[in-house]
Amino acid sequence: MMQHEDVNIEYKSLKKVIGKSADLKSLAETCVCFANAQGGRIFIGVEDKTAKPEPNQKIKVDEMNQVLKRLRDLTDGVGIVNQETVVSENGGEYLILKILPTLKTIATTSSGKVLIRISDNCFPVSSDELTHLASEKNAFQWELVTAQRLTLNDADSNQIESLLIDIKKSEKVSDFIKNKEDFEVLEHYQLINPEGFLTNLGVLWLGKSSQRARLSYPISVQYIVYNKLDEKIRKESWHFHQYSPKELVLDIEKKAVELTYSSELPDGLFRKNVRQYPREVIRELLINAIAHKKYTMSGDIFIEVYPDKLIITNPGGLPLGVTPKNILHERHRRNPHLITILSDLGLMEGEGSGYDLVYEKLARDAKPLPSISSSYTNLSVTISSNTINPDAVSVLDFIDKHYTLTQKEYIALGVIATEKKILSTQLANKLQLAEEDKMRSWVNGLLDKKIIITQGKRKGTSYLLNPELFAQAKLDITPSLKTLEPYKVEALIIEDLKYNGLSRMVDINSRLPEIDMKEVQKTVYKLVKDKTLETKGSKKNRTYILFKKK
Repeated sequence: MMQHEDVNIEYKSLKKVIGKSADLKSLAETCVCFANAQGGRIFIGVEDKTAKPEPNQKIKVDEMNQVLKRLRDLTDGVGIVNQETVVSENGGEYLILKILPTLKTIATTSSGKVLIRISDNCFPVSSDELTHLASEKNAFQWELVTAQRLTLNDADSNQIESLLIDIKKSEKVSDFIKNKEDFEVLEHYQLINPEGFLTNLGVLWLGKSSQRARLSYPISVQYIVYNKLDEKIRKESWHFHQYSPKELVLDIEKKAVELTYSSELPDGLFRKNVRQYPREVIRELLINAIAHKKYTMSGDIFIEVYPDKLIITNPGGLPLGVTPKNILHERHRRNPHLITILSDLGLMEGEGSGYDLVYEKLARDAKPLPSISSSYTNLSVTISSNTINPDAVSVLDFIDKHYTLTQKEYIALGVIATEKKILSTQLANKLQLAEEDKMRSWVNGLLDKKIIITQGKRKGTSYLLNPELFAQAKLDITPSLKTLEPYKVEALIIEDLKYNGLSRMVDINSRLPEIDMKEVQKTVYKLVKDKTLETKGSKKNRTYILFKKK
């Protein structure tokens, strides 16, 4: 069974390569994308939608040789190797081209275009981003360098034995891998190269403390706790290189006791303990800092704990093409082999950034979504210790016990429950969706189950929790003006002007602070259009008053 297209795999129909509709310039750009990232494979003769070749399709060697010759003319700095013809189960043939990652140079098309592969798409690299790409290329290849020329005999035998036991116990590792010889298992995870030398990644996992210390920039971590006056009250450091990545994570979790604290929230007649920082969020962000750290530049991983927030910072910003505004959806691995091991040992999500898990766990506890800041030199993620809306925790608890939701639905529901009522445009923004119609897979299931309802139409559509559901559940939820139906908001504004008379828009909004300002504006404009209200003054100084019948 073929994999879906991803950062290392692309499918191309044979029609796009041979014949009148062939587009070899586009194929050349795909080659450049892979070469500037981490390499990849192009399956020629495989259809995108079916991930299969046409039945009885044949690959003609002479035609493919001409295609390869043309691709080499259309690219510069791209290595194309190991072309292999494969026969599918349906009898159709397809060709696999392997594109090598460029180690030092930047690959381009013959016309000078620079592109890079991110997730399952190619993106152009601007002239301003070329320096960033050049530094990323070294980071991409760091794992596989064998600078110290160490063999397994030089490594720590206890670390080798421990890792092999963990791999063979893991439910995420296939029997095919588990049944390999020890050397083959370590080679599979790129810990040793075919000549038997430890790669940098191998030194990180299997090396002795002194060998890890000789890596250019090994992992070092600082854990600092501050009081309300921003004064340091406790500090822990990991600078001795005595730990493998797994041991390091477990030791940090053991000593970072402040991250295990809980807060009490009301839950009907009882009190409910909610961790200030969900355990899964701490683990995912800590593993992310290690997995996505740029090992070709100096800098410690910082874990800073304040009374109301946690900040985790690691050296090296987000990989090229990933930004704080698309991190929930884009998948780009700076250290892919390190991530594979961490994932196979069950230490991280392994799908890419893991931020979908972070968003889900925070949404389930009605906490603010993470604040992410990225620069060329570092990446900082801030998590709040507080719950935005304590009522929402009871609501989400009830839903969790009575409904089965997808991860996307939990994230969307958490945002809606926290905000009480939110415009579709605002929800799309929080979910990092460029188009509102892409939001269907996030909210349609919630609407079908009648967990949420909508108010308004088109771009004025708002989402809110279904009040009938919580009446049935007998949850003691504090009512909010924010969730009032439109006709009730109209009645409230009319009542407000009846008592307060001539008022500016800002005055009306200040007296109804729980109702969203845009909702107040929209309702006031509607009342003016319906001749329930009349206006006085110019646009800048406009005021509103109840319409007086003559």
